[in-house]
Amino acid sequence: MREKVGRNDPCWCGSGKKYKKCHMREDEAKGGPPAEAQQTVFKGNVTSLPPVPGHIARPEYADTGRPTPTRESCLKTSDDEIARMRKACDVARQVLDTVLAAVEPGITTEALDDLAYAKTIELGAYPSPFNYQNYPRCICTSINEVVCHGIPDDRVLSEGEIVNCDISVYVNGMHGDCSETVFVGEVSPEAKRLVDSTYECMMDAIKLVEPGQPFFAIGRAIEERAKQDGYSVVRDFTGHGIGKYFHMDPQVLHYFSPRLNQRMEPGMTFTIEPMINEGTWRCRIWPDNWTAVTGDLKLSAQFEHTVLVTESGYEILTAGDDLTPWFRR
Repeated sequence: MREKVGRNDPCWCGSGKKYKKCHMREDEAKGGPPAEAQQTVFKGNVTSLPPVPGHIARPEYADTGRPTPTRESCLKTSDDEIARMRKACDVARQVLDTVLAAVEPGITTEALDDLAYAKTIELGAYPSPFNYQNYPRCICTSINEVVCHGIPDDRVLSEGEIVNCDISVYVNGMHGDCSETVFVGEVSPEAKRLVDSTYECMMDAIKLVEPGQPFFAIGRAIEERAKQDGYSVVRDFTGHGIGKYFHMDPQVLHYFSPRLNQRMEPGMTFTIEPMINEGTWRCRIWPDNWTAVTGDLKLSAQFEHTVLVTESGYEILTAGDDLTPWFRR
């Protein structure tokens, strides 16, 4: 059940102030959530992860928290690089499947993160988000109105919620990245429709990937499908090139921008990860500087695959053995 936020309730932003003393007037002036806005996700307690074992190869930011600033292209020029990308993406898929299989009412997002950590280490990989710009855990768990970058904590998942689990790993010198939104028990028809549409938005875009295709085709396909279904596309967060660095060129916008006219080339590897909202596309960031929520506190969903541009089309590197998303199984 989605709880109503009243004037004297804690503000949705996580500041700890009462709503009337924090965002209420700003929300009303900007057409955001009114006093009865429905917040479901509140900040929980975040615990520390154990150190990653010394035998696990680490990305450049693992000790400092500072990723290398780079505008390097995601283009892979050797069979070895592509083989290592396939390996990283296969490991990411295995970890994601492990996590999604455990989603059920009563489990905490911290417990899901612990499962992901253990599986990642078992497979000889480093959890890419861990200490990336000081991020404290190894996956992102984004529930209901959380758009992305939700930090796993002691919050218990409840019947009827939706949650996106975002997994990234680093192994053999490459990063792999994927996510899915799944149901926690039985959910509303509205939630089912949003999640289904979000998955189709991603797949519509992936099917366009081929050499010579401009990157703006991705955003155009996603935006057209989302608008057709009555939803909005988040603009504050994008897909990205990926490989030896977690984030590489190009940015992959999920909305149409004719300026994104760079052409796809065989050997490029990048993520397509649209975030689709029930209401406004605008987001707000909690004071933890990570958790992004919808501006009107309506539901958001996301799916993500890492794809490779081949000589004749595309390969979904994070597909695993069964491309069917978990919410349809």
